[in-house]
Amino acid sequence: MSIAERYFELRKRIFEWPRTQPLLNKIALSIAMAALTAVFAQLKFYLPGTPVPITGQTFAVLISGVALGNWWGGIGQLIYVVLGIAGIPWFAGFSGGVNVLFGPTGGYLVGFIVASLFVGKLIDKYTKTRNFFPAVGVMLIANLIIYAFGLVQLWLWFSMTKGQPVSLIQLLQMGMLPFIPGDLFKIVLAGATVKALTPKE
Repeated sequence: MSIAERYFELRKRIFEWPRTQPLLNKIALSIAMAALTAVFAQLKFYLPGTPVPITGQTFAVLISGVALGNWWGGIGQLIYVVLGIAGIPWFAGFSGGVNVLFGPTGGYLVGFIVASLFVGKLIDKYTKTRNFFPAVGVMLIANLIIYAFGLVQLWLWFSMTKGQPVSLIQLLQMGMLPFIPGDLFKIVLAGATVKALTPKE
């Protein structure tokens, strides 16, 4: 067997392994993915003029659907959110509690769940999405899903909690535009990861 054939066989095994595990193992893997998201969440810093920090967790969210597949990547993100609002201090900045869900970043957390479900569904169902450019497209749409949930919550937070309605331009300036360069880097990195580590048939 050539080196290339061994590589193709190895990545097929890596891809299939979490998808063929018994239920308890899948739950354990989902918890592990939640913990990995928490680790990436601590890569955090703020930009001037926005209450939403830049974090590394988006990369973990995108990869969770690839690593665990349809449903289980999203379940991992659901565990991350549920345990976080239950009080485990593993959101960005070692924060936790239900107040985070209703704060300026709560919508992004909900978007994590939906985005991971979306990625897992497409990567599992359509083998063409496992090539670099289609994978980047999937990750881009997933990121837009995160933005959509995040911006809605951010607008509600300003309007209802702060009593300061903001315009669409202001909302985009605080909740999306500053994060595009970093998110594009994470999207490309996630696409490269998909290309390298997933079987194409």
